[in-house]
Amino acid sequence: MAFYSEEDSGDDYLFKIVLLGDSGVGKSNLLARFARNEFYSNSKSTIGVEFQTQKMEINGKEVKAQIWDTAGQERFRAVTSAYYRGAVGALVVYDISRRQTFDSVGRWLHELHTHCDMNVVTILVGNKKDLKDAREVSTAEGKSLAESETLFFTETSALDSSNVNAAFQTIVKEIYDILSKKVIQSQELKKDPSVGSRKTVVLEANQEKKKEEQPKKAGCCSS
Repeated sequence: MAFYSEEDSGDDYLFKIVLLGDSGVGKSNLLARFARNEFYSNSKSTIGVEFQTQKMEINGKEVKAQIWDTAGQERFRAVTSAYYRGAVGALVVYDISRRQTFDSVGRWLHELHTHCDMNVVTILVGNKKDLKDAREVSTAEGKSLAESETLFFTETSALDSSNVNAAFQTIVKEIYDILSKKVIQSQELKKDPSVGSRKTVVLEANQEKKKEEQPKKAGCCSS
């Protein structure tokens, strides 16, 4: 998993996060709501790739989330796949009122893991929760899929802003926590070179612990 620091002091981190999902699930409006608190009722499908950078402060450190909005149309997949490289976080979005978009989640996860580190922090997002009368995918189904894939999970509404900030903040905070652990391990290695022989074991232990605990977090952002 790659992280980028814009300053040698480490006070400014840049995390690349990608938005994935079928066309029309509301990826662009989720980003617009988070980055500018805007919503476009007549927004057009994204062509190619666009991105926004949003600043956040975590534990006194300035973190920049560079969020890439990838086109969901099939004909653009070959173009956008190159932009997955270097991503440390992903929001896989489906529309709770269109089961077809939920059925596509597995394909998007496969594509993500084909182009990115398998440990990329991922949150499954059921968008358009405001469309209660048109719901085709239950919250329970979303949670179940998230648990089976060891993902975070939430349902959002870009229209009324429900859980939008929480979704992005959850993923950025998790990435930052992972980075912090890596920094601590690096510092320990410099103090005691013998730590190097144990480093892999420590990381694997953390990863196994995360696999056991992650399903419990699947509903962390749900309302």
